Amino acid sequence: MSHPGHTIHAHQHHIGWNNAIPPVMTVAPGSRIAIDCPDSSDGQLTAASSVTDVERLDFGRINPVVGPVFVDGAEPGDAIKVTIGEFQPSGFGWTANIPGFGLLADQFAEPALKLWSYDRAGMTPAAFSTIARVPLKPFAGTIGLAPAEPGLHSVVPPRRVGGNLDIRDLTTGTILYLPVEVAGGLFSIGDTHAAQGDGEVCGTAIESPMALEVTLDLVKGAGFATPRFTTPGPVTRHLDGAGYEATTGIGPDLMTAARDAVARMIDLLVRDHGMSAVDAYMLCSVCGDLRISEIVDLPNWVVSFYLPRLVFA
Repeated sequence: MSHPGHTIHAHQHHIGWNNAIPPVMTVAPGSRIAIDCPDSSDGQLTAASSVTDVERLDFGRINPVVGPVFVDGAEPGDAIKVTIGEFQPSGFGWTANIPGFGLLADQFAEPALKLWSYDRAGMTPAAFSTIARVPLKPFAGTIGLAPAEPGLHSVVPPRRVGGNLDIRDLTTGTILYLPVEVAGGLFSIGDTHAAQGDGEVCGTAIESPMALEVTLDLVKGAGFATPRFTTPGPVTRHLDGAGYEATTGIGPDLMTAARDAVARMIDLLVRDHGMSAVDAYMLCSVCGDLRISEIVDLPNWVVSFYLPRLVFA
């Protein structure tokens, strides 16, 4: 494998989006870049951490993103084409229930922490407990460009230009298109995960520092309103070999139905597998998928939550 032409180190990061942040480098379209990403806690949680460290988190350091990168020739109305390359995982990760954060924050008010150690070379499933092993699929949770609006903007919510998308399929081989709103685009990336379910329901995945490669290209006059992406192949093959357990939420409000579907899966895991409720919640976040199953049959919609059975194999 040839070496990328550019490298950005983990300390070259920023917190939040601001189009006034000077770029750490300027590249020509087609450039391949190696990027070293810190975890979403910016190193505040380590393999030696305990749950008390969750309570002490400095939220002013949460979700650092590495960059920004100025792409020559990029102007508003264009798109930056991001081809996601190989990941080099660190072998360490963490999952936490952070009070006030997550889909069921009102039901899980106490902090919790799960530390992970995984084979960084083989990327074999990581053990959650004595009864569950989670298949790994590295990806970057936060990947985006600077917004046109001046000033500092939180990195927590996703935006038109990308950001904290938490789409687990933004992994090796995927091509992502991000709409440009400022000159150069100002690309940044971070929040790398070793695994996550669709929905990231407790608010965290297997948060894990890692290095990765991206190739940044330019699509002139693309006119995209929001990000779009193309995957290189199947997206659930690492999970679906043994089928799923699924629970549902049904009603006129999608958010309520989503909460109900997840809460019922937690109840199932507590009852059938002897897990604590908060452990079940965190397991759901790292490997279970929320799906809209039906949204046309007035007045009620169906949201389903799928948990892969192979985690218990």
